[in-house]
Amino acid sequence: MIHCDDLLGVDASIDTTPLCTYPGSNDENNEKHRRAATQWENTITDVGQRFSSFAEFREALHKYSIAHGFTYRYKKNDSRRVTAKCKVEGCSWCIYASRLPTTQLICIKKMNAKHTCDGAAVKAAYRSTRGWMGSIIKEKLKVAPNYKPKDIAKDIEREYGIQLNYSQARRAKEKAREQLQGSFKEAYSQLPLFCEKIRETNPGSVATIATKEDSSFHRLFIAFHASISGFQQGCRPLLFLDSTLLYAKYQGTLLAAIGIDGNDGVFPVAFAVVDEETNDNWQWFLSELKSAVATSCPITFVSDFQRGIRESLQNVFGEECYHGYCLHYLAEKLNNDLKGQFSHEARRLMIQDLCAAAFAPKLESFERCVENIKAISPEVYNWVSRSEPEHWANAFFGGARYGHLMSNFGKLFYDWVAELNELPITQMVDGLRGKVMELIYAKRVESSQWVTTLTPLMEQKLQIDASKARSLHPLPSHGSTFEVRGESVEVVDIDQWDCSCKEWQLNGLPCCHTIAVSEYLGRSPYDLCSRYFSTESYHATYAESINPIPHLEKPIKGEPDMEHMVIVVTPPPTKRPPGRPKMKKADTFDIVKRQMQCSKCKGLGHNKKTCGKVNNIDEQDPLLLNGLITVELEETAVSMELESSLPM
Repeated sequence: MIHCDDLLGVDASIDTTPLCTYPGSNDENNEKHRRAATQWENTITDVGQRFSSFAEFREALHKYSIAHGFTYRYKKNDSRRVTAKCKVEGCSWCIYASRLPTTQLICIKKMNAKHTCDGAAVKAAYRSTRGWMGSIIKEKLKVAPNYKPKDIAKDIEREYGIQLNYSQARRAKEKAREQLQGSFKEAYSQLPLFCEKIRETNPGSVATIATKEDSSFHRLFIAFHASISGFQQGCRPLLFLDSTLLYAKYQGTLLAAIGIDGNDGVFPVAFAVVDEETNDNWQWFLSELKSAVATSCPITFVSDFQRGIRESLQNVFGEECYHGYCLHYLAEKLNNDLKGQFSHEARRLMIQDLCAAAFAPKLESFERCVENIKAISPEVYNWVSRSEPEHWANAFFGGARYGHLMSNFGKLFYDWVAELNELPITQMVDGLRGKVMELIYAKRVESSQWVTTLTPLMEQKLQIDASKARSLHPLPSHGSTFEVRGESVEVVDIDQWDCSCKEWQLNGLPCCHTIAVSEYLGRSPYDLCSRYFSTESYHATYAESINPIPHLEKPIKGEPDMEHMVIVVTPPPTKRPPGRPKMKKADTFDIVKRQMQCSKCKGLGHNKKTCGKVNNIDEQDPLLLNGLITVELEETAVSMELESSLPM
């Protein structure tokens, strides 16, 4: 068994200390590890053997030494020649290779393949560097891109007898990826050319890059023409804003604007990679977004309530947009402020009432929900009143969210990012381009078979309301106004697209009361549906395609025009901290977590050591703190939808 105390340093052109076998090594295990390297016995054959480069020759020499169980050191190692000798003093083994005249080929000129040293003293001893390890595992990485460092360490020990810790295996994986995909640093220098290729191959696309004064990377904005056109032609004027951390070598943050198609599917519109999430970067992203997807009607944005987004939306869009606060973040904030003051059951009930208040279509039902909160705690009721309900409650919100109150709608897109975010930046962006390209093609092919007026999901919802409409009784009042009687009495003005139940206005589909009136008048309910739900609009959304981008090639030195055009971009100064990256936990919507109970005062949220230090609800700004909990948002939304779908 070979022990490795100092592996995976920078590849050196001088001799390094070899790894040695343990004194008490088991010969059977050593032989097992040696058998794994027998495939390399003939990587070096004899004088006259040729190689395409010195790097290829050095790698072959390295493998040859492993297969034959000896170590070597370089006597000469430069761009013209390589001379190596056996590490043992006095041994006659040596090799000399140099470049063939007028070619780029490397040829072995001299070689003494016989060892005069005591082979047992250096048996299975050889050097191991990060580059060599990378060359070993890169073939496996091609087959299994998600090859984990712990599996790498296990396989290397089993096959070659080399012990690696997690960090060493991770760095070897990075080196292998660099050999396969190019270096992280080089990827930043390719960004200007990459943006140019996007605009060239996909006319109408927006691809802009900004650097800092020292030419280091600052931010990158991407919006493909197919996404811009699809959003403008067929999608609702509704965008979900969110961000996610990147875990590549130089880190960063990805900002995204996700649209929604007529069948409630994810439609990525634009994204940006920035060095860090700041107010300035959000404002820049939204400014680029506004220029790219200019529309004639106001856009509704759904996001969390952090000040960077709130202020940027006001500065960039002004009165041309509506900003809806993400219900998940709002409930999360409330639960965080309630910890330590209320029982588990009380907190659960208040958060359920908050969610019900957000979905409530009318003022009366909203007030009923918040009164339930007031009955438990007047202090929490005041918190809700000060939390700007006009930004999150259906009863007050001026924009159109179509029943989507949470900003994590684009989970599919963020799953793609999680799959690709450890790649160099150009590889990651091109990987996302490929994912969106496949999505658009798949949706176009799928929808070509549809024969319904509306998309399948909306057609299903309409039919459910149509079945409920059969038990209702519309009575004409005056003009286009009707009274519709059922379990409740609602007023419908069919010409003004208005129903007192507010479901028609909130969701864009006619409610059961409206359908009852349309049937009374002999009109088709399809004429009363939002155009965004039609199959025709869906086809318009996916009409354009994203074109492939050819492989990037470096500009040839000596071409003044190319060198003049290319902007030099260096990586951002921040690098990934040491250790295993801390991955973001997936959002879940289960139950409010139970909390500890003090054995001294029987209070909640603390123990006897911290008794008396209970936090109170912040009465200044209930939207500034951040927490991380799980709440029953989806369960509440589903239950409300089920209730609304029951026969009247």
